[in-house]
Amino acid sequence: MSTTPLPGRPAKGSRTGRPLFALLDLMTRRWSMRIVWELQGHSLTFLELQRECDGMSSSTLTLRLRELTEAKLVARQHDGSYELSSLGAALPAAFGPLVSWAEEWADATAADHSVTQGRERSNSDASPTSE
Repeated sequence: MSTTPLPGRPAKGSRTGRPLFALLDLMTRRWSMRIVWELQGHSLTFLELQRECDGMSSSTLTLRLRELTEAKLVARQHDGSYELSSLGAALPAAFGPLVSWAEEWADATAADHSVTQGRERSNSDASPTSE
């Protein structure tokens, strides 16, 4: 039996397989989002995709491509290359608001992080006073 999260199948967070939970389960599997990201707008062979994904193992890439193909997000072409299906091609745009939010979050946490780091540096740089 396939373990690919699909709407209507149990997924992390949903025993009934609510579509959003099934999608999040699939896309949060290691490398899934990166594969979709790299396939935006063009097709890639297995080796090209593996290179673009920082040399992930061939067994992991094979598994993720199988899952994404079963989920109808990726399609294999006659020449053996992979590309986003029409359904998969719409996914990056659907994640657009989430990407924008994540960038705002990164900016907000970076500002907090730099303030915290600055305080830690000034505390560690301060020489102890002797009484």
